[in-house]
Amino acid sequence: MNELQKPSDDAFFGSVREILAEARRKTATSINLFMVEAYWRVGQQIVEQEQSGVARAGYGQELIKELSRRLGDEFGKGFSVSNLKNFRQFYLTFPDLQKGYTLRSELGWSHYRLIMRVEDADARSYYLNEAAEQGWTTRQLERNIRSGWHQRLLKAPENTAAAGPVSPQAILKDPYVLEFLGLPENRSTRERQLEAALIDNLQEFLLELGKGFSFVARQFRLSSETAHFYIDLVFYNYLLKCFVLIDLKMEKLTHQDIGQMDMYVRMFDDLKRGPDDNPTLGIILCADKDETIVRYSVLNDNANLFAAKYLSVLPSEEQLARELDARHVLDVPGDGGGE
Repeated sequence: MNELQKPSDDAFFGSVREILAEARRKTATSINLFMVEAYWRVGQQIVEQEQSGVARAGYGQELIKELSRRLGDEFGKGFSVSNLKNFRQFYLTFPDLQKGYTLRSELGWSHYRLIMRVEDADARSYYLNEAAEQGWTTRQLERNIRSGWHQRLLKAPENTAAAGPVSPQAILKDPYVLEFLGLPENRSTRERQLEAALIDNLQEFLLELGKGFSFVARQFRLSSETAHFYIDLVFYNYLLKCFVLIDLKMEKLTHQDIGQMDMYVRMFDDLKRGPDDNPTLGIILCADKDETIVRYSVLNDNANLFAAKYLSVLPSEEQLARELDARHVLDVPGDGGGE
């Protein structure tokens, strides 16, 4: 056998290949970051020129048109009037870059172009950090913005730099949006069909659940001395350091559903919870909620029980606003994990 073809050389060639591949990835990331920074600086120049330019109607529009023409002649495509307006908006949305604000190298221009259209500053900051830390693609980011991800959190997330544990309310949502299942809007779907669809689309469901979730089991059996009980879905959240039980309900929430989940959580804590685990959380994922039952049930007192609606289609802004208004009506001081 030729010495250059020894099997032991495969690892060597693979190692060299990975060095070069990693260099290319880093180069692409660096170039992407430099271009995003350049777009911000172009936007800054446009704004400063407009502010110090001739005070006449339409000056800014004429300026951008002329700049587009000149840049196009020298650099080619990518500097249309609409793109230059985006650069301008990029600077206006994130003006503090020169005061210490740093661009996220994990994000590309397409990410920033989506985020800068979010009106609420807190929501923008949230999407910026989550997209970078969770590795959201632009498609995932667009979907999460459209579905009102930030608004659907039970409460605004805490500063991750602050001391103390993450609360369930900073991770859990209401409602959950399950448009990726392709289910009909009517209630003809059975609970087992919904469960099967969630398992078939587990990756998308985990993304919708949020940070820290890992799948444990479906139809998880809990056994007492006299009977067996089956939990639809069981997850573990490594940020909350606890198990999360999900019970699926295709109809409006009832007090029997709440009592059943309360029993499941108590049994799970007694039989399955580890010594280092925090108390188990229970989520009843239902097609609709009876607000009176939510307010006057143990959901209102138990910080480990939650009821959340699921939506089978992406909500419109009006529909999402109605859902959030209904939720906030139930928020009273001293509430536990429920609504």
